[in-house]
Amino acid sequence: MPISFVCFSFDSKLSIYATPTSTIGNHVIATRQSKKNLEMFQKTLVATLRSCVCGQGGCRIGFILKKAGCSNGARANKPSKMNQRILCFIFVGLSGTPLPAQKYFDFSPRATDAYQKIFSLRFEEAYLALDGLQKQEPDNLIRIFLENTLEVLRIGVDDDAVAYSRLSKNMEARLSRLSRGEPRSPYYRYTQAEIRLQWAVLHARFGHYLSSLSDIKIGYALLQENQQRFPDFMANYKSLGVLHVLVGNVPDDYRWAVRLFGGMQGDVRGGIAELESLLAYAENNTFLFQEEVLMAYSLLQLNLNNQPEKAWNTLKNSRLNPQDNALAAFVMGNVALKSGHCDAAISLLSGVPKGAAFYPFHYCDYLLGVAQLQRLDADADLPLLRFVANFKGENGLKEGYQKLAWHQLLQGKTAGYYHYMWQVKQQGNARSDPDKVALREANSGEIPDVRLLKARLLFDGGYYNRAFDLLKNNSADYDLNPRNKLEYQYRMGRIAQKSGKIDAAYHYYETTIRLGENQPWYFACNAALQIGILQEEAADYKNARYWYQKCLAINPEEYAGSLHGKAKAGLNRLPE
Repeated sequence: MPISFVCFSFDSKLSIYATPTSTIGNHVIATRQSKKNLEMFQKTLVATLRSCVCGQGGCRIGFILKKAGCSNGARANKPSKMNQRILCFIFVGLSGTPLPAQKYFDFSPRATDAYQKIFSLRFEEAYLALDGLQKQEPDNLIRIFLENTLEVLRIGVDDDAVAYSRLSKNMEARLSRLSRGEPRSPYYRYTQAEIRLQWAVLHARFGHYLSSLSDIKIGYALLQENQQRFPDFMANYKSLGVLHVLVGNVPDDYRWAVRLFGGMQGDVRGGIAELESLLAYAENNTFLFQEEVLMAYSLLQLNLNNQPEKAWNTLKNSRLNPQDNALAAFVMGNVALKSGHCDAAISLLSGVPKGAAFYPFHYCDYLLGVAQLQRLDADADLPLLRFVANFKGENGLKEGYQKLAWHQLLQGKTAGYYHYMWQVKQQGNARSDPDKVALREANSGEIPDVRLLKARLLFDGGYYNRAFDLLKNNSADYDLNPRNKLEYQYRMGRIAQKSGKIDAAYHYYETTIRLGENQPWYFACNAALQIGILQEEAADYKNARYWYQKCLAINPEEYAGSLHGKAKAGLNRLPE
């Protein structure tokens, strides 16, 4: 006969409350009853138990009544006759189905193994691990959270809009299941918040911005409440730190959205500090989400906090293993590429682990192609061709074909350039800034100047001397073309800045702004941003503020969102 344990509590009027327990052991009811009421206490309990849990097949009820000592095992004072504490161990043996076990949250060894497989993109192994977790720990709700993480990550890697539309309804079903868990666990609200934030990322990626904002708002509120209830639960700070950076970086023009959904606050410095504190904690303590924090922290330093070298050094000196973790290889390669470490990026992206064990991550081929293009490799088109052939998503496809067009142009093949620019018009969507710029170039019908294009690519790859050698003493060649003249000044400013020639950089940037602040191109806007960065580095915060605000005042038709975001982040970094 199966044995179920049920905890009962009693109020002063002998009302009875029953709660099924999740595990065997120490299911104790402590109550204060007078001695003369003990008989009535027993009779009431027996009658209630028989009516509540004895149905078909009957039940057996046993009591162990004992005068209680102190809960910590110390010797108790003798209780008064009229105020005795009674411990009731109630064993309810049911001949039918046992009472359902309480759902719980536990990152057990099996759950931890599944989590690590998911974040190394070993998806097939992760599915098997989750199956094992369901069989061995059917009441462990961490599995629901991990299933969602795997699903969202797979959709994101594939950029699969069809799967997103089909599977997004799973969010509410999973949240409902998690809500049946133990509310006193720090994972109760945390997992619900994380699931909402995971889907919020996909909502935004596929253009459902209001849904994204709504889930961010709810997820933020859950994390805030969880932090208040469990201030020592370190995982709270992972997501709150990221949210505080992102909320603090919202441009003023979009503050209405934050106000509309209410309650969210943050600033870049505070959020970065939270993540840094968490990384310091993880160095001396076991922290399951350390690699997640490392990657998020580095990407925020790169994209919002104007610290590309810090982002790269953080990852380079970390315990991430790109040889055995495809996601780590992607993030490290991406940061290396965007921080001017092109050779390191090529090494990392060429070595992204592949094969049957790893889920294919085709966007890595795009990044590898860009890195090789920045080095002016003749075979840079090969990974780009793999990307456009295998990638089934929409985001990033236009810029992929744009890079193939650039490769053809660098090889002297104008017809090939036009062929791929036609593909830019036909393939993918123009939701992201880079895709919009690619489409703008395709629609313009203008071919980029090859020398300026080579200088741009070499600069982006960190080959500053090679870029300078291409452009030096060639200013007069661009006097007749307003766009090329502006770009020449801008490119020379960027090269001077990275080469440590700050006075020259100021000269070129100021010329760029004077000539281009009312033009549709991004050169003047980024020039103002870079002057603000230089002034901030020189601790001239008054002028830094002026130039960041100048950047925000210039509204180019390309890259405005990302440039304004960086200027806003710069303003948030400045001391009051």
